[in-house]
Amino acid sequence: MSKVKVNKVVVAYSGGLDTSVIIPWLKENYGCEVVAFVADVGQGEDELVGIEDKAMASGASEVYIADLKEEMVADYIYPTLKTGALYEGKYLLGTSMARPIIAKAQVECARKVGADALAHGCTGKGNDQVRFEGAFAALAPDLHVIAPWREWDLVSREQCLDYLAERNIPCTASLTKIYSRDANAWHISTEGGVLEDTWNAPNDDCWAWTNSPEAAPDEAEYVTLKVQKGEIVAVDGEELSPYQVLMNLNDKGVKHGVGRIDIVENRLVGMKSRGCYETPGGTIMMEALRAVEQLVLDKSSFEFREELGVKASHLVYDGRWFTPLCKSILAATEELAQDVNGEVVVKLYKGQVTATQKRSENSLYSEEFATFGEDEVYNQSHAEGFIRLYSLASRIRTLNAQKK
Repeated sequence: MSKVKVNKVVVAYSGGLDTSVIIPWLKENYGCEVVAFVADVGQGEDELVGIEDKAMASGASEVYIADLKEEMVADYIYPTLKTGALYEGKYLLGTSMARPIIAKAQVECARKVGADALAHGCTGKGNDQVRFEGAFAALAPDLHVIAPWREWDLVSREQCLDYLAERNIPCTASLTKIYSRDANAWHISTEGGVLEDTWNAPNDDCWAWTNSPEAAPDEAEYVTLKVQKGEIVAVDGEELSPYQVLMNLNDKGVKHGVGRIDIVENRLVGMKSRGCYETPGGTIMMEALRAVEQLVLDKSSFEFREELGVKASHLVYDGRWFTPLCKSILAATEELAQDVNGEVVVKLYKGQVTATQKRSENSLYSEEFATFGEDEVYNQSHAEGFIRLYSLASRIRTLNAQKK
C-alpha cells in the first residue's frame, strides 16, 4: 500500500524507546520533516531532563515543549470531578484525562509549524490510539494521522534497540522493561510484569508512588478542604490554584497510602487489561466533593448527577471529550455544582480517606427535621397520605390480580 505524501509531521514525543524510534522511522518511510512535541502534564522532572537534546539526536528538526499542568487540572480534571466519573466504579481516569489536552496542544503545534500530519506512539492494542485519533478527528480532520505501531514490522523491544543502534542514535533504554508505566500530575499506572497473571498479587514494585498502608504513619492526619461550585479552592485555609491543590493533596495521600486500586478493566478495543493505579490526591478530592454533594443536592438531582457520572466516565475513557454529548454533560454538572459550596474535614489513615466533618451554607440537611427526638416542624401523620399515593400503582395492580 502506497504511503500518503507527507511534508512535515508533528509527533507526540515522550523520550522513551518507542518515540525515539518513531522519529527516524518517519523520516525514512515518509521522507518528511519531523517535529517533536513534548507535553508536560506533570509526569515528573526526571522524564523531561534532556528530552530536547534526545529528540534532536533522534532526528527531529525542532522540539516544542508545552507546560500543560495548570490547564489540565483546571479545564479537564476539575470538570470531570464534578461529574463524579469513575470508570467501572473504581478508576479515576488518570491516563484518559490527560489525552485530550495533549492532543489539542499537539494540533495547535502542528498549525503553528505548518505541518500536514500528526503521529503518535500508541500501540494497536490499547485505548490511547482511539483517544488521540478521536481528538484529532474533532479538532483537525484535515491533518493526516500516522500510527507507526500499526504500520511497521518491529515487534519487540530488542528490535527497537537494534534499529537505533544501527543508525547510531543514542538511547538510554535497556533491553529489560518489566512494567509499562504512564504518569501525569493526576496519577501513575503500572501494567505488565507479574500483573499479567490475575492470580498474582501485586508486589511492592507494582506501586511507584504511594506508601503501602502498612508502612503509612500510625497517626491519622486531618485535612480541611474548602469547596466552591464543586471545586476545591483551599487546603487547610490556604487558597491554591487547582494544580497546587492537587500537588498538595498528592503529597499527603502518598504519605498515607491513599489512592491505590488494582483493577481488571474493559478496554475500548475489546480486550481486558489489568493495572495498578495510584491517584492519591484525586481520591481525596473525590471524597470531599461527594461529601458536600450529600448536603446540598436533593434526591433527584443527586440521582441525575450519578447517571451523568457513569456516562461521563465512558466518554472520557473512550476518547470522546470533544463531542457535543460530553460538552452537554459537563454543562449539566456545572449547573448542578453551583450550590456545591462548603467545607470538609477528611481523615487520612492507612490507605483510607474518610470525610469526618462537613458543612455548607446551602445544606438541605435540617437537624430540626431529621431529629429522632420531639420536633414541631414535621407531623408524622402526614406520611400516611404520601405512602398511600406513592404505592398506589402497586395497590391497584394487586387488587386487579385478586379480582381475576
